[in-house]
This record gives sequence, structure tokens and C-alpha cells, in this order.
Amino acid sequence: MVPTRRRLLQTAGATTLAALAGCSSASPLGSEDSTPEYTLDVESVDASPVEHALYRPGDGALFGDPARTALDAVLPDGRHTTYGYRPLPDDAYVARDGAYYQIKHVVTGRERLERALVRVDTVPRDQVPEDAVLVDSLPRPSARALKILHSYTQTDGETSTADLLRGDAYVLRRPAERESRLGAGDLDGRVVTMTADGAWAYRVDVTTERLLETAHTALAVAVADSRERFRDVVFGSRIDVELEADALAPETRDVLERAIARGSYVEQTPLSESYDALLRALGLGAVDRLSNDNLLWYDGGLYRYALYVSEGS
Repeated sequence: MVPTRRRLLQTAGATTLAALAGCSSASPLGSEDSTPEYTLDVESVDASPVEHALYRPGDGALFGDPARTALDAVLPDGRHTTYGYRPLPDDAYVARDGAYYQIKHVVTGRERLERALVRVDTVPRDQVPEDAVLVDSLPRPSARALKILHSYTQTDGETSTADLLRGDAYVLRRPAERESRLGAGDLDGRVVTMTADGAWAYRVDVTTERLLETAHTALAVAVADSRERFRDVVFGSRIDVELEADALAPETRDVLERAIARGSYVEQTPLSESYDALLRALGLGAVDRLSNDNLLWYDGGLYRYALYVSEGS
């Protein structure tokens, strides 16, 4: 089986197609001179479709403990309300006592609650005190919030985690955050650094405000009363494509199995008929940029696949 991995799109080593003299045409990516390159990534999922679909909380106080508390409250037919955050993934499948459920969230109101808000101000490197706190020396509930604020500051608010902030402040909402050194105020006024040599230093400011927080109520919807029935649920909702080897033309099957064996398969346009047929069979025929996190059930095995379209050379 192909080892599980996350592949960064690479274009090194691509074959260059000869350009027609005096002619140019726009590629799907907007370049007039490049030849699009289609990279199909395929990785084996080392689990059955049922096991892969089921959500199980991880270890740790920050995310795992609130998730377990919520599951214990909602299964089989209860409710659990949190304010300003959701402890469980939306639409997660979970199992309890041989039955299977899907987690749903509904908004059930708002409530004004006292929250600690954390902000940071940049400190010049030559002004970093000797007692500055290295962020990686802190437990995760404090370190994570400070790293999110660091990313926000360094990218001028363009970070992918900006939606976790309220303006320029991180709000401590989860139990482990409220009980952390940040929540206790131990780091208020202290300087923290992202590296041991004092680079990227910030002075921490912790304030308390009463915020109007949205109430998120989780509940569990029963979806199956046996593993066999749940398997049908999974195939109907999570598996994007089901293929049998015998249903594919030999040339198309060969391309897929090479992609599985190698972890990826690459062609530049014009694509071969067999590769084009495979992309259409995988539901990727209309993709002109990116499609990822797709699941394939092929010949008794589960695979995750993605298509990346890049500018070739």
C-alpha cells in the first residue's frame, strides 16, 4: 500500500512540449505560454470505510476533553450547549452501544458571558528581556493562542486562522484555555518569544470583557442500528466514487494502478485518452485547478485522491 502522506504540488522534472511558432493560447490557469500539468495523487487509507468515517476524540485537554464531555451528554438522545465554540465536528459520525449517529449543531440563542481576550504587541529584538517566555515552553492551551496571534500579526491579518479571532484578539473560550496560564492572567504583561534566540517577540495583554456569545447546541441523529446498515450510510455520504477493476478499460486501469503504486501520476496536455478517461471516471473531468480530499473505493480498497492542475514548463 502507498504510505499515507500529504503531497505538496511540485512541477520539477515536467516534460516540456514544443510550442508552435507564432502561436499562443491561454491555459486554464491564465498563462499563454505554459502547458497545464495534471497531477493525480492517490494514497491508500489504512482503514475500512466504516472505521475511517467514525469520529473519535483525540487525547488532550484542549480539544479531546470537551469533545468527550459533549458526546457523553448527547448520546443517545441528549443535548449539549457551548458558547462561542463547537466541541464536536459538524456532521461527524459516532458510535455508541452498537448504534450509529451523526452529530448536528443548531444555534439556540445568545448569552452575555465574561471572557478573557488576549492581544499581543510586537517587541523589538533588542528590547526583549532576559525573563522572556519561550512560547514552546508553555502548555498547548496557551501556546496555541499565542501562535495564532503571531501568525495574524506577521501576515497583517491574512492568515488562515484569522477567523478564530475577534478583531485582533483571541478569546479564551474552551475550558482548558480558561484554566490556562493565559486565562489565569499569569502572562499578562510578560514578553513571549517564538524562538529561543528572541526573534518574533510580543508583549501579552490580557483583558476581560462581557461578550455576547452564540449558543451552539449539539445533538445526535440516529442513522443506523447495525454496522452493515452504517456501511451503506458511509458509502452513500462519504465515498465519492466506487470503481471495479473489470469495469475500466485496460489502459485506464493501468493508469490508475500506476498512480496507486507510485502515489501519483502526471501528464501534461494534451492528456492521453486513458488518463482523460480515468479523470472522468473519478469525477475530475471538469477540474481546472484543484480537487482534493476525495475518497475512492476501488477493487476492495479505500483510497484518498486529489487532482492538482499546475502550469507546466
